[in-house]
Order: sequence, then C-alpha cells, then structure tokens
Amino acid sequence: GSLTILATALIETGSRMDDVIFEEFKGTGNMELVLDRKLADRRVFPAIDLNKSGTRKEELLLTEDELNRVWILRKFLNEMNPLEGMEFLINKMRETKSNKVFLKAMSV
Repeated sequence: GSLTILATALIETGSRMDDVIFEEFKGTGNMELVLDRKLADRRVFPAIDLNKSGTRKEELLLTEDELNRVWILRKFLNEMNPLEGMEFLINKMRETKSNKVFLKAMSV
C-alpha cells in the first residue's frame, strides 16, 4: 500500500523550531514543490520555483528516455532565472498536445 499526505510548511520565519520541524519532514517526503512569491506577485501561475522543486526516485516513475529528456530540460531551465524558466515552460507546453509530445522535443 501507500500513504499520501499533502502538507504545507511556512519556512524562513525566524523560528528555529519551525526550521527543525521542516527539516525533519522534508527528509521523509518524496516530492517537494517550492512556490515563488516573486512569480505570484508578477501574476505568473503556477508560481513554482522549478529549480528548487522535484521528485525523488523519479527513475521509478519515468522511462529511461523520458528521464534523460527531463534532465536535459532541467539543465536548460537551470540556466534561466525563475521567471524566464516558468514563462519558457508554460509557452512550450502550450505549443504541444501532451507531456509526451513536449518531452519528445527535448534533444537527447
């Protein structure tokens, strides 16, 4: 079986206890989605910091080809600031019919 828990954490509050609790839970999760207030303030949605977000054990979820293409995409996005990266991703995804077609466009 599996257990799915969706939780949020407010960090950088200045409280050492908040940091300790967050670090404890962070080590047990398998996916981390980091939101970016600057993107939200600029009305760019989803306001996700792509470089800080990710899934552990994605090699169990994707084929080898898909995984290679995701890594290429991440390396490319990592060269951009969060706003450029999210706008690029949104625009490219709008141009394709599915995630599979989108990933196929990534050169291996």
